Amino acid sequence: MNLRSGPFGGSTRSWRVWGGNRRRLTLVLAGLVTIVVITVIGAVTTRGSDDRHTTPAATSGSPSTSPSISPSPSPPPGADITGPLNLLLVGIDTRVSVPGWEPHADAVLILHVPAGLSRAYLFSLPRDLVVEIPAFEPAGYRGGRTKLTNAMSYGSRVPDRPKQPDPAQGYDLLSQVVSDYTGLRIDAGAVLTFGGFDELVDSLGGVDINVDQRVVSRHRQPDGKHRSPGPGVGGYVGPQMVYEPGETHLNGWQALDYARQRYLPGGDYTRQRHQQQLIRALVGKILDTDLARQPERVEQVVAALGDMLLYVGGRRIVEFAYALGGLSPDALTLVTLPGAAVGRGNAYRGEELTQTGRRFLTELRAGRVDEFLAEHPKLVVPR
Repeated sequence: MNLRSGPFGGSTRSWRVWGGNRRRLTLVLAGLVTIVVITVIGAVTTRGSDDRHTTPAATSGSPSTSPSISPSPSPPPGADITGPLNLLLVGIDTRVSVPGWEPHADAVLILHVPAGLSRAYLFSLPRDLVVEIPAFEPAGYRGGRTKLTNAMSYGSRVPDRPKQPDPAQGYDLLSQVVSDYTGLRIDAGAVLTFGGFDELVDSLGGVDINVDQRVVSRHRQPDGKHRSPGPGVGGYVGPQMVYEPGETHLNGWQALDYARQRYLPGGDYTRQRHQQQLIRALVGKILDTDLARQPERVEQVVAALGDMLLYVGGRRIVEFAYALGGLSPDALTLVTLPGAAVGRGNAYRGEELTQTGRRFLTELRAGRVDEFLAEHPKLVVPR
């Protein structure tokens, strides 16, 4: 896998915008909203070209008794992808203001598309989930039992380049840990840095979200400025932005700030739910604005992605576009997995999934997830 290769074979630093006509807008890679944008662009061209394909008419000339043979059209790229598919989206905290800061996986989301590719399930793993991280030679890491978020940071270390972490290398270790824990093969994924996420949202004109509980920001003031560091580890001082319950339009920095708060009732599990809601809102916005039919808007969105997105996959995104062409927004189910703190007394070590959360993974692998969710409706995030 080459994390630095773009979906069309180019560098992730210089995405090329492809144009064309298409009969209908396709939701591609559902929950991976940044990949949705890029995939839609690719699908515009490939589906447009396929729609225009016609068998050449026979040329006039001497009659022949031999039957004419029309060339068989080659199957579209991705026609052999039948599922299941597992796509991984990782949101990392880079803290570019701190030299040599190792990226941490603040958000770990998995999109599972069962065989048949007619529906999809998006769920998150807690950043503090206690997992076994294997030895990882490229980073000189010897392995250990620690929090999932550390797999990205430990894996990103480059022994001969101190204080120059490599998020692509960190993804390699993190995806291996996620695969080992869930029992799911990871087919493709993306690393998304939070630093440019607000630009993506602003390029789409903001998003509308139903704020489901009062959220007081630890990081931002009402005017969007960052709060000043305060005493203690992770402390801040100054006025705080507040998100009140109800339908709310959020701009870029507000959407990112809202989705990052975890010091709330429900902790990181609440944050996971809010991140999923934001992804759903972004997917809906992409569809509602008919983005693929507006080349100039597409260029704005792609430019907003810039270096904040790294894509990895054994297949091109165009191939996923064909494979998931029939997937609709209504077919996407958001799932929240229950968990509990791990530790002794006041010594917090991390999180673990409850028996119900672990059983979800078992039923998912076995193809019985619909029946399981029917028995546990509280796991489904309301629309």
